[in-house]
Amino acid sequence: MERVKMSRADRAKQFAPFDALKGLHDALKVKEYEHERIAKGDITEEKAIEMSRLLINLEKDDNLYVEYYSDGQILSLSGKAVLEIEKNVLKINNTSINLDDILDIKNN
Repeated sequence: MERVKMSRADRAKQFAPFDALKGLHDALKVKEYEHERIAKGDITEEKAIEMSRLLINLEKDDNLYVEYYSDGQILSLSGKAVLEIEKNVLKINNTSINLDDILDIKNN
C-alpha cells in the first residue's frame, strides 16, 4: 500500500500553534492593553489659561501642535486647526479632539 503525500498546507497545519485554553489569547491582550493604559492627569491653571488664550486667538489657517489624551494614551497631532465651539472640539486634519482632552497646544 502506497502512502498518500500530504499537501504543504495540510502538513503546515500540524505544526501551527493552537489555543489550548479557548479565549486565553484574547484575555491576555485585554490585560496587556489595560496595563499599558496611563492616567490622563491634570493640567495646571496657568497652562489652561495659556491654552485658552491660544484658542481664542486662533485664526482660520493657523497650524497647531496638540498633545491630547485618548483611550489611555497620550497622542500628538499637528496641522491646520479648526475650533468648533458648539461641539466642544478642535479639529486637526479631520481628527476631532475634545477640548477637555487637550494637554498642550503650541503654534506650529
